[in-house]
This record gives sequence, structure tokens and C-alpha cells, in this order.
Amino acid sequence: MKQRSESELLHLAAAYCSTAERCISDVKKKITTAGGQSDMADRIISYLLKEKFIDEARFCRSFVNDKLLFNHWGRVRINYELRKKEIKPTLIAEAIDNIDENKYADILSELLISKKRTTKGRSGQDIFNKLYRFAAGRGFESDIILKYLKPLFTESYEADNME
Repeated sequence: MKQRSESELLHLAAAYCSTAERCISDVKKKITTAGGQSDMADRIISYLLKEKFIDEARFCRSFVNDKLLFNHWGRVRINYELRKKEIKPTLIAEAIDNIDENKYADILSELLISKKRTTKGRSGQDIFNKLYRFAAGRGFESDIILKYLKPLFTESYEADNME
């Protein structure tokens, strides 16, 4: 691999940050993959933070918004993915707390209605369980899933009856 100067890596990282919101761990990974040393990456990241190319609070807000609206992920999944990116828990909590409850509920409700149309099962209980697992896999919380899932069925299914 060609050895790049710190200046070249700085320009590479700045361009990388200019295309979309990035977090420190993503930028560090990009710099080290491009041939930068760990101490060089730290200096570049420090400069990018100072110049506002990187702002983890801004990244968090953007990530939460995008994953909710486009990927239809719930709070649990979003929280998990942000922790994998080594974002501070306070920033994660702040960004997740800013989720609009009505929008969140609408997304879950539409997701469940849409999935119910294509889900096949032996019984209503079987379909209920599949939809519950689907929503839980997307990272929605149990109580909210049940709140929006129960009205989709005429029969009454309880969480403790699930397989």
C-alpha cells in the first residue's frame, strides 16, 4: 500500500466527512484503512472536530432520523447500532429522546399493517407471533409492539401466549 502523507490523509478525511455526517470511529477507520497511523489519525480527527467537519451530536441526530424514516428501525436497534459506533451514551439518549412519538407510532403501525398482508401462518396466533418477532427484530419495544399489534387482530392474544 502506498504511504500517504498526513496532509493527503487530512484531505481524504475532510472529503469523506463532506459527503455525509460521519462519526469519529468511521473517520478513524477510513484513515487507518488508507494507511494512516493511529497517532496521525488522532491528530487529523482533532483538526476535523475543531473545524466542525465531525460533530457526533449532529451525526447522532442524523443517524436516528435516517434509520427511523428510511430503514424503519426502532429505538432498541438504533441505540445498539450507535453504541457499536462508540458514540457517547449521553448523545445517544439525547438523540433518541428527540424522536417524535406520533411519527414513531405511525411508522410501527404502517410496518405491521404492511407486513400482516404478506405474512402467512397456521392460525391468527401464529401470524401474531410472526409479526411480533418481526417488529422486535426491527428494534421496537415490546410494549409498543403489543399496543399496535393487538388492534390488527379480532382475537385477543397475550404476550405470554407467544411461542
